[in-house]
Amino acid sequence: MSKILVCTGGGDCPGLNAVIRGIVKAAKHDKQENEVWGSIEAFNGILKDPPDIRRLKNRTVRGIHVKGGTIIKTTNKGNPLDFPTRDEKGHWITEDRSEELVAKIKQYGFDAVVNIGGDGSQKISQALYEKGMNVIGVPKTIDNDLSATDLTFGFSTAVQITSDSFDKLVTTAASHNRVMIMEVMGRDAGWIALHTAIAGGAEICLIPEIPYDINRILKIIKKRYRKGKGFVNIVISEGAKPMDGEVVGKTSHDAGDTHIKLGGVANHLRAQLEAAGCEAQIRTTILGHVQRGGTPIAYDRILASAMGVKAFDLIKEKQFGTMVALRNNAITSVSLKDAISEYNHVDLDHYLIHTARSLGIAFGGE
Repeated sequence: MSKILVCTGGGDCPGLNAVIRGIVKAAKHDKQENEVWGSIEAFNGILKDPPDIRRLKNRTVRGIHVKGGTIIKTTNKGNPLDFPTRDEKGHWITEDRSEELVAKIKQYGFDAVVNIGGDGSQKISQALYEKGMNVIGVPKTIDNDLSATDLTFGFSTAVQITSDSFDKLVTTAASHNRVMIMEVMGRDAGWIALHTAIAGGAEICLIPEIPYDINRILKIIKKRYRKGKGFVNIVISEGAKPMDGEVVGKTSHDAGDTHIKLGGVANHLRAQLEAAGCEAQIRTTILGHVQRGGTPIAYDRILASAMGVKAFDLIKEKQFGTMVALRNNAITSVSLKDAISEYNHVDLDHYLIHTARSLGIAFGGE
């Protein structure tokens, strides 16, 4: 018998519940008796005293694959290597609780841990594996920023949401002869923006990998209006920045969350264009967390389910220190070390960059 602990960490993502369900159902289908438990709010649940963990049975996961979010909750403030806590004076500090975590995992009799998360979560997985934890990673991120897998679940649903939204903005832009700027997620990788631009037929796509020149963007806009088309649709990643500029965001004041909170680059771009003399009316839309919520599309349900089953298979095979991956249309695994070795930026030689340019989409930096 195997006793398995499942964690979901970082931002929520469509398909998380399908992974959880896949693990539980595969464990139930197995000839041996297995127990699956969920740690509430990533590793926070197991670190609490008493632990906040929940037994996951078939009836617990019935029908959850169609639901967004995660039934075992998530957090981006639970890194056991840099865990937020208060000192004697009540001030927030961080401490390394990873040794304590590994000890508790063994104390409660867990044979393996499945850590479902993105780039940051899998770096934690590797660190815990090096400390003796039997861990399997499952790649989760709407940003699609893990290079060891061809695709991460949740990404396709996010692109569907952004494309649907973009389609609606195209018609209102044309009706009012406006410049419409839609901001999508993408801290360091522009995959969502790139896919949305091609799917929606954007005139301009701005991504973190190609810093933009405001004068070039203005020139493109003016050219569109001179030709009588009278509207422009721009999709921009939240992590896009101007040449010799910085990303738009604010320092987080949440204990244990060191990320700069990005958001507002669409409004920043609008201000830049207006200051540079853009005569057309400009409107902005920031989709924000809409991209993370709601029902996962069929593809993500299938991919996430397959990854959950594969995670259980890897536990059976004792292939710890690995991450489930989709490669060449097959579900396989890679070492966690390889999974986190290279961030999945948009390669400027990628076929979709060529596709976009050939369709007349400008990137604002050439």
